[in-house]
Amino acid sequence: MLTHADLLKLKRWNTPTIYNGWESITKDERLTLGCNKDETRDFMPQMGPMIGYAVTVTCQPGNKEHYQESARKWSDYRAYVASLPGPKIVVLQDLDSPQAIIGSFWGEVCSNMHRALGCVGTITDGAIRDVDEMNNAGFKALARRMCVGHAYSVPVAWGQPVTVFGCPVKSGDLIHADKHGFMVIPESDQEHLVEAVSFMDANECLTTIGAARMSAGKSYAEILKELDDASLEFGKNVHSMKERLGLL
Repeated sequence: MLTHADLLKLKRWNTPTIYNGWESITKDERLTLGCNKDETRDFMPQMGPMIGYAVTVTCQPGNKEHYQESARKWSDYRAYVASLPGPKIVVLQDLDSPQAIIGSFWGEVCSNMHRALGCVGTITDGAIRDVDEMNNAGFKALARRMCVGHAYSVPVAWGQPVTVFGCPVKSGDLIHADKHGFMVIPESDQEHLVEAVSFMDANECLTTIGAARMSAGKSYAEILKELDDASLEFGKNVHSMKERLGLL
């Protein structure tokens, strides 16, 4: 598990930048990365990125039968959330979605309750409501849409694998998310992630982006030559980083 300081560092970058760092050090096929396949909507983009460990739960607001013994279910679910290390991101699969959005699990009460239990936000393929109040609680949400009511929202099952926006997630998975979407960071790639992200961000600025920004007054031939040189330097720098980290 990463240190709290490491998590704070990773929170400073957007999710595509985290991806670039991950891509540079992983030994896995890039296409195997767990990330959203369907489009997400960030309802609190002003909060910036969030990072935390997944707490998985399902709900089905359109099924009245799940509402039986709702007080006990909520109590047991809250105890489960409290038992996990934070920071936490609640990954909620709405069993009515995407065929229908019947009601919202999330609102003012639920977001404040989860904030008190160490959760920083949610990713749900269902709906949210009370968006202004959720903002006030400092609880970030990536969701499919908004809605008015909650219908029969209650935790159905928790701690089990879920699938949201086409991405499978397990409780305890490390997640980074922002307005672009979210990614599940494999445990095997976490050790060198902070260093890799910082390096790749700087590497782009010093090579490819730097060359492109210094193009004023130059001919296209000169610009093309500098971009080619910068791309080669970028690749060499990545190779050197992998050698230093023992990843080759």
